[in-house]
Amino acid sequence: MLSRFAKFFIALILAVIALWTWTWPHAPGPIAGAVLAASASAEPAPSSGYDSPSQATPPNAAFNFVSPVPNGDWTEPAGDLANTRYSPLNQITVGNVKNLRQIATFADGIPHGHEGQPLVVNGTMYIVTPFPNNLIAIDLKNLTGPVKWMFQPHPDPVAQGKACCDVVNRGAAYADGLVVYQLLDNHVVAVNATTGQQVWRTSTGNVYSGETATGAPLIVKDKVYVGNSGGELGVRGKLTCLDLKTGKILWVAYSQGPDSDVRIGPDFHPFYKKDQGTNLGTSTWGNELWQHGGGTVWGWISYDPELNLIYYGTGNPGVWDPGMRPGSDHWSITIFARDPDTGYARWAYQIEPHDNYDYDEIMENILIDMDWHGRPRKLLLHPARDGFYFVLDRATGEVLSATKFMDSTNWATGFDLKTGLPDKVQDKATHEGNVTMGICPSSTGAKEVVPSAVSPITGYDYIPAHNTCMNYQALPANYIAGTTFLGASVKMYPGPGGFQGALVAWDIKNEKPVWTIKDPTFPVYSGVLATAGNVVFYGTLEGWFRAVDARSGDILWQQKLPSGIIGDPMTYIGPDGKQYVAIYSGIGGWMGAVAFPTISMTDPYAALGVVGAMKGIKQVSPPASNIYIFGL
Repeated sequence: MLSRFAKFFIALILAVIALWTWTWPHAPGPIAGAVLAASASAEPAPSSGYDSPSQATPPNAAFNFVSPVPNGDWTEPAGDLANTRYSPLNQITVGNVKNLRQIATFADGIPHGHEGQPLVVNGTMYIVTPFPNNLIAIDLKNLTGPVKWMFQPHPDPVAQGKACCDVVNRGAAYADGLVVYQLLDNHVVAVNATTGQQVWRTSTGNVYSGETATGAPLIVKDKVYVGNSGGELGVRGKLTCLDLKTGKILWVAYSQGPDSDVRIGPDFHPFYKKDQGTNLGTSTWGNELWQHGGGTVWGWISYDPELNLIYYGTGNPGVWDPGMRPGSDHWSITIFARDPDTGYARWAYQIEPHDNYDYDEIMENILIDMDWHGRPRKLLLHPARDGFYFVLDRATGEVLSATKFMDSTNWATGFDLKTGLPDKVQDKATHEGNVTMGICPSSTGAKEVVPSAVSPITGYDYIPAHNTCMNYQALPANYIAGTTFLGASVKMYPGPGGFQGALVAWDIKNEKPVWTIKDPTFPVYSGVLATAGNVVFYGTLEGWFRAVDARSGDILWQQKLPSGIIGDPMTYIGPDGKQYVAIYSGIGGWMGAVAFPTISMTDPYAALGVVGAMKGIKQVSPPASNIYIFGL
């Protein structure tokens, strides 16, 4: 076995080779051939940037946008602040997408999971790699030339051994000439987008206690918002706000603890009685485990400019054995609405009190304005890990709908909209020492952190879904700082119906699926992009990158890439005025890491139980480290 130190330097050597490969313009190099093709570029034209919500909303739209939508550049992780992952670009259409071809590819030399998406700003593409979290700037006007620069932050190698589920990174955000992102060792860095020089670097956590950082930041005005990871190591979840110019920490809001730590004050008005009271972040645990209570914030953050609120979800309570934490365990598995300036909570909704299954709810919260049952409402859409599709009033936190989007979901029959509580199936509850069989979905969820995308043209949310189930045995665990604090033995396997993954087109208004593209073998583990050309893009763990008809679900085009896709497609206008689509190909993440040579297939309980659900992945999807650019 190689030491972590040796692995770290091997990764650096591979990154240097990748950089050399990109810079050699005449002959393909040894890593993925570097640039396989480059389009002829016209005279560079300025990017069109962003459309206002009214500009981006098409005639007869199913809903209205609430924040500017990317129409050329892509500066936030989801493209916009509302997490729609919709682009009004329409050069690539249902009629011509069959002519899509590969324009260029680049390998960064780090064969771990490539989650997230690149940014594009003023003709430059910015890529954040998995650990060691290099930031690479690519000149889109000169795809056969050298990279513009590569920033190497050299995070603490200890972070590699603390990361629960691969050393991934979900991307950066751009504002005011700075590219901002998190390092695995809990530092946030701001890099000058032109020179590649570090402007500031701020520590937000202690990697030696098990805390890491994998999520993408959100930038709103002059502030940066970041979460943390490490729920399986007894880390206490939190959201941190930093000053964009200086990196100074302005406030921290914890997911557990007294109200002062959670930043709950007199303006906090949760809709449901179960979420009302004083110091629920301590009193609902039944003991002192709230101090190691999980609820980490490793997913996506949204912002509503009109209400001036940020929204995000928290992860599972710290230990998976529910018997060790006998209460409702606030504020794990909760959607928060907060004042972005002060950090104080406006409302909160705990989706699943006293979690039995590791159902993190760090998924995207999509913000739209839409008529709901004959009344204009400000909606928050949350396709949940627990298998239900939630529609909330984002001004109040009221749940308007909670409907199964994956039929195999059996841990609960539904939700009581008057109380906000799930109607749990007692036979599927987990108990210390007992093996509960056939729970659906598994801990990986009916949907993972990879995000869905909505279209105002169809009124659909396109959900990358899982059909994976599990057997679950809760076990007592001891907390030792910096080590795994799990408390369960889990075995996962494909769910019923002869498929394990699907892209589901969910009709938001009518609360039902319209069409489904099923994957018989593996979960769908990539993000989704919807465009005004009525084309939806997504990828599979087998490595297929697909374009489908947004209305019918017909597969219009696909290309096999060398490794599984766990990243999120994005689109932009190049310097030549043409539309392009980019995607990472590099398997990894929780389920995808089973493809790595270091993970044994002989133990179905390995990798927190996912090995049993990923049979055959090593044969179809080797590790890789590529980004691909496609155009007409």
